[in-house]
Amino acid sequence: MREWGVRVQGHDEMAVKLLFWELEQHLKSSSGASVVAIDNKIEQAMDLVKSHLMYAVREEVEVLKEQIKELIERNSQLEQENTLLKTLASPEQMAQFQAQVQTGSPPPPATAHTPRPPSALAQPASHSSGPSA
Repeated sequence: MREWGVRVQGHDEMAVKLLFWELEQHLKSSSGASVVAIDNKIEQAMDLVKSHLMYAVREEVEVLKEQIKELIERNSQLEQENTLLKTLASPEQMAQFQAQVQTGSPPPPATAHTPRPPSALAQPASHSSGPSA
């Protein structure tokens, strides 16, 4: 029997094999089997293959929808992280980053101590308007 490029499993596989075997028998027989019967067998086989393919496509669509959902969530997280990093970076760091992006050069190796922007280092001042007595 000829092998087709469609994968079917279990009950569907047996049904497809049976239909194609019957079709072969009709084509091989010299008894002049009815063309209508052959057409019906072909239609049944095509319907079965179509049904299986539609199921497989629906299954794949669900997997892809889940992957898209996960990618959207990851993208959102990365956008939030990017926004936070931009707010914490000093103007000098941002300028250096922009220069690296424009030239396509890799970032310099990380140092053990990364300087913080001065605003992050400053302690909150006392709320009094003058010297205390």
